[in-house]
Amino acid sequence: MICVHGLWHLGSVTAACLAEAGLETVGLADDQVAAGMLSKGQPPLFEPGLADLLAKGLASGRLAFDADPAIVCKADLLWVTFDTPVDDGDKADTGFVLDRVRALFPYLKDGAVVLLSSQLPVGSTATLERDFAVVAAGRQVFFAYSPENLRLGRAIEAFTKAERIVVGIRDERARRVIEPVLEHFCPRILWMGVESAEMVKHALNTYLATCIVLANELATISEKVGADFADVEGALRLDPRVGENAYVRAGSAFGGGTLARDVLFLEGLAASRQVTTPLIGSIRDSNANHRDWVLQRLKERLGSLSGKRIGLLGLSYKAGTDAIRRSIAVELGRAIAGEGAGVIAYDPKVHALPAEIAVSIAVAAEPGEVFADADAVLVGTEWPEFRTLPWPSLVEGMTRRLIVDQNGYLLHGVAKLGSSVEYVALGRVI
Repeated sequence: MICVHGLWHLGSVTAACLAEAGLETVGLADDQVAAGMLSKGQPPLFEPGLADLLAKGLASGRLAFDADPAIVCKADLLWVTFDTPVDDGDKADTGFVLDRVRALFPYLKDGAVVLLSSQLPVGSTATLERDFAVVAAGRQVFFAYSPENLRLGRAIEAFTKAERIVVGIRDERARRVIEPVLEHFCPRILWMGVESAEMVKHALNTYLATCIVLANELATISEKVGADFADVEGALRLDPRVGENAYVRAGSAFGGGTLARDVLFLEGLAASRQVTTPLIGSIRDSNANHRDWVLQRLKERLGSLSGKRIGLLGLSYKAGTDAIRRSIAVELGRAIAGEGAGVIAYDPKVHALPAEIAVSIAVAAEPGEVFADADAVLVGTEWPEFRTLPWPSLVEGMTRRLIVDQNGYLLHGVAKLGSSVEYVALGRVI
């Protein structure tokens, strides 16, 4: 039996996919309320297909949820899947995860495997191994690490059709338990040492973060010298040293905390070992500087934003989810409201906002409200349905026909409206 511990996004998707693969799975919740909601097939957040997959697993009898830690006694594999909390300064609360694993030490049976997939700094698995050794009482438990690879909005596909799965182990007995489980989802499993596996996630997210800030800096320079970064990007992709699938697209600053969390992990690891990392140390500063791009472009065109009406298309962290935690769109809306503007937003999945955000951003029931009497409309989240909006009729209701679309998501649609609309995108000459 597999026990999945930590049941927000990563854990609920993991449990549902394991059950779908025919594996007996129990999700261990922090409390009876959470266990009860999941037992009714109600996921903790919107993720396409997740509710149906939970319902199917529950109906089959292969999936169950419980809040009693004693169920861990039956588990051959304890899969730790907490979404590691991150504060507004990008600092992760790793103790939150480690303490919950330690609390289950008394229940682990001899020969069990603990597979960690929560985002944790290198050395976390070794810490838990040492802590368990103190209370082992003759039991052998094998710890392993496999970095999560989910993507909000495409999590089920990312889990069940992974390009590769990285697993760090110290003992072949752990592999014998883990391999038959993971083979259901991917034929390419990369086995390596624990610390190497922990480092993979740091390296990947820091690489992606570096690509994002580099592309955004290049695109901003392109704007100032009259170059179109779309042309520059196309040329870069055709260079074999860069490649067609390279991460060189310019757009908004990265948000959500995921990339920044790993950058901060590496900064801390390097500092604690007296390693100088000027490049890594500059990533978050560059990203923070880029967050003001939309606000600056609005002020260039509208002057003072006080008393202006600004429409915002999208609020969620990304398309395919209703999560708004650390959403760039929400942060943008609040920043504009802080300049004295009225902000009204529409999102297909976010129909209400917490009170502390609702004082700054009004939520519209349909897209037309966002455009009515607006001095500008901004694209905050790239929902596919925004591309098929009746743009000609919507922009007619605007006070000023200014569309700011930092990522150029609507370029081929809105730009066709011609000179009647002022369309602004990062690094674009339109």
